[in-house]
Amino acid sequence: MLNDDASSQEATDALPRLPVRRLHNFAYCPRLFYLQWVENLFVENGDTIEGQHVHRNVDKPTVLDENEKASALPEGARLRSLRLESIFLGLTGVIDLVEERNGIIRLVDFKKGAARRDENGERAPKYPDLVQVLAYVMMLHEENIYPEEATIYYAAEKRHVLVPLTPENYAQCRQLIKQAKETAIAGKCPPPLEEDSRCLYCSAYPICLPNESAYWAHGNGCEREIVQPPRPENDEGEVLIVQKAGAVVGIRAQQFTVSFRDEVLKKLPVRQVRAIYLYGAIQVTAAAAQFCLENEVDVSYFSPAGRFLGLLRGLPASGIDARLGQYRAYENLPVRLLLAREFIRAKIHNQRVMLMRNANPQPQSISELEHLRDRALEAQDITSLMGTEGRAAAIYFSEFSGMLREGLGFSFEARNRRPPRDPVNALLSLAYSVLSKEFTGVCYSVGLDPFVGFLHAPRYGRPALALDLMEEFRPLIADSVAISLINRQELDRGDFIFSSNGVFLAEEGRRSFWEAYSRRMDTEIKHPVFGYKMAYRRMIEVQCRQVWRVLRGDVTAYQGFTTR
Repeated sequence: MLNDDASSQEATDALPRLPVRRLHNFAYCPRLFYLQWVENLFVENGDTIEGQHVHRNVDKPTVLDENEKASALPEGARLRSLRLESIFLGLTGVIDLVEERNGIIRLVDFKKGAARRDENGERAPKYPDLVQVLAYVMMLHEENIYPEEATIYYAAEKRHVLVPLTPENYAQCRQLIKQAKETAIAGKCPPPLEEDSRCLYCSAYPICLPNESAYWAHGNGCEREIVQPPRPENDEGEVLIVQKAGAVVGIRAQQFTVSFRDEVLKKLPVRQVRAIYLYGAIQVTAAAAQFCLENEVDVSYFSPAGRFLGLLRGLPASGIDARLGQYRAYENLPVRLLLAREFIRAKIHNQRVMLMRNANPQPQSISELEHLRDRALEAQDITSLMGTEGRAAAIYFSEFSGMLREGLGFSFEARNRRPPRDPVNALLSLAYSVLSKEFTGVCYSVGLDPFVGFLHAPRYGRPALALDLMEEFRPLIADSVAISLINRQELDRGDFIFSSNGVFLAEEGRRSFWEAYSRRMDTEIKHPVFGYKMAYRRMIEVQCRQVWRVLRGDVTAYQGFTTR
């Protein structure tokens, strides 16, 4: 039998080569390292994009051949973007520049920012940058190349800063490599930094949510100020909506094209598109599909009537910790109830707010909704919770017509579906379908399984978790869109198709719907706990990441999104 040390060494040996840039992450923040290397979760921001631009200025990559590996660096050599792997250190990386000049071998690493100041006010390497360069130097030693000098070129200051190549620094770097690998093997994400300014400049802030996580973990006992909303800087983009039967979505010269019978109807630069929605018989070329898969452009398929059919997207985020926790939680009734109760409590709260804002409801309806909202937290099983939700829905929809302006040709008596039998129900069904697509995509993006829920029973073809998560947003987004379209007279009865198979929006009507839906999703609202403002589109992700944390075991409770 192997002892603990032998088992640990065996696990370490089984790890893939650790990229030196991830060692840099570990020196900066172990949690950032875990999210990016172990979980494979990465978010671009302005800093990472600028850093990539700095490194693009380094010339064509160099790979050492066997003769070069067996000898010292030749006189006058300049090796750029040198790719190396270390067997002994278990590292892999790309060195920006190694050069021989006047008998001295020098390593140069390029960074976009500025150096730090030491206790004497002199420029010194930032600690993560120091560790990264030391690792590169040790990797070169394995190739019989021994730099006498190593510097970091900080682009913001346009100057080189010397890296001390001391035995003490080498030993510290080796220890950090060991700790990083042990963290990966442990399989538990390190806690976020506390009250640390580094979080504000970290690309992983929208995933990590350090201050929000502290609140979720400690509740009202946490007095930490939330100073920055978790908003990636590159979350802009358009949705390309195609609903002309027989159209073809292709890609040409870095543009998405929409064609019909060889005539190009629309062009959009690929960098401008974040998602594509297809209604009915629309084709996507192989080249366009491959581009979408590689560049995280979701392609959503809807029936002509608006029913969400499925999603084309690339490989899911790693998130294995959360998904394993999700499957365990489904089998654990107390955890299922913990989440399901809060989904329903928040939904009933928001239904009540919608009526109080937009209608003149019966006082007993408002009073009973308040009672049902509180009773949801006392449900002892899913069946009784669904009963509470059903009663609240009945009251809410009995008052729903009060939110619609009179004299516009639209009426609402009761909720009906599959198929909807009147225009208002047609709008609600379409809005719920699109919202379920929204949450299905977000579940995938944060690393959750959208088909294993806690309130809605898993069933073939049903994104149960997406349906769970959208409950609290149904009144605020879907219902609001339907009411807005009618009250603003953006639709009339001529925008609907009335048939024996139900009532559905016609093509022009769907265009008006998408304008209203996009407008609502881009509306900024104030977070009820943290106080910052963000669009509904981003708030949805924050709520999904809160569930993600519960399922990973980072926090013990979920708090639904509610409005006043």
